[in-house]
Amino acid sequence: MQHHQTPHDYLAHSNYDKIETPGAFTRFLWTCAGADKRILVNCTYADHVKYFCLGGIVLATGILAALAGGYAFYTIFQPKGDAIDKDQIDVFTCVLSVIFGLFWGLIIFNLDRFIISSTGKGDGTDAITPTEFWNALPRLLMGSVIALTISKPVEIRMFKTEIDAKLYEKQLELQKEYEKRTTANFEERLKVVEGDLGKIVAERQKIVDRIKVAEQAYTDNLMGKANGVGAGNGPLSKALKGQLDAINDELNRFDNLNAAKLNEAEKKRKAILTEKEKALMQNVNVANGLDGLLERLKLAHEIAGFWISLFITLLFMAIELAPIFFKLMMIKSPYDYLDENHKALIIARHGVQKKGHLIGGSDLKDSSGKPINRATELEYDVYLLADKMLEEKIRLLESELKIKQHIIDKHIISKKSDIDAHPEKYIQTEDSSNAQQA
Repeated sequence: MQHHQTPHDYLAHSNYDKIETPGAFTRFLWTCAGADKRILVNCTYADHVKYFCLGGIVLATGILAALAGGYAFYTIFQPKGDAIDKDQIDVFTCVLSVIFGLFWGLIIFNLDRFIISSTGKGDGTDAITPTEFWNALPRLLMGSVIALTISKPVEIRMFKTEIDAKLYEKQLELQKEYEKRTTANFEERLKVVEGDLGKIVAERQKIVDRIKVAEQAYTDNLMGKANGVGAGNGPLSKALKGQLDAINDELNRFDNLNAAKLNEAEKKRKAILTEKEKALMQNVNVANGLDGLLERLKLAHEIAGFWISLFITLLFMAIELAPIFFKLMMIKSPYDYLDENHKALIIARHGVQKKGHLIGGSDLKDSSGKPINRATELEYDVYLLADKMLEEKIRLLESELKIKQHIIDKHIISKKSDIDAHPEKYIQTEDSSNAQQA
């Protein structure tokens, strides 16, 4: 007689139901996916892989967030300068960026872990119904914001070379524009000072020109070059010499009178020129300050274009939102049944009972007061342990009240007996009352 192998015999003689102990990294990724590893270890291999992949996506998203946050922090707080010549790395800012990046990565990691673990499993089928999508919409919006914050710093780093070149051009243009404005501003101030200097210099030059004419006339007279006059130091030469000396004296008096004005005007001119040089040097620093995160984001959009920038953002959104959609498309697996059973056991162990009450159509009425011809189930919870404790507490209080009442009744009976036996102790005469008052 031939023996037919049953499914039970197959499982009994195979290693399929043998549970292999997962590695530490696998259990860590299960934790990242928000799964209960104590339940998951008893499930099928498909469940192991499913939550292993979900945890891997959550961990990868946290690592990307840490890198993006650290780079964004360094870009914001790094020393500003030439966009091209940046060979040195600021160690202090780099250390702060690493700390901030780790902190930011942990925040995003925990947010993703919470979003994934709170998404649930939908209706247990691989189809995403409108109701499931609507319920998951807040998580999808939150995941989209997270993906956006991760994608932009990565986008800046991807196009860093092109952004630096474009930013350097903008820095040069801005520096030239500032130089024009600075030069125009100081030229107005120099015109006023140089105008005062020009008047004094023009008046002095007139005296100098007169001296030159007088010197030439005196020299010509001494050498006999003048018409009708012989050479030698005659009366005319002496007269010309006296005229020359008088003009020189006039120049000396002019210099003495205007020396203070000339010195003050020259000091103002030099001070304005010095201030101009400082302002021009400051313009370089101002132009180098055009090196922040906002400007690099603008240039990244200009260089990459709308479609490339959108593609990068959608790529990170797909990475961020994929676990949510995957959980909505998951078919109900052994892990889900064991998880529900575990929750039911905990609820039952703590004395919580879920009940439902079917309300008939005659009990329901519409706004006009007419009965609604359909039935609905009203669910509610019964807390058995709490009700039991409350009932015991009520009985204890009632028994204490009964005991106290019994004590009072016995005390009354005792007092009555004592009064009947010794009424004189409770009767106060007028003499005894006056004696007590005295």
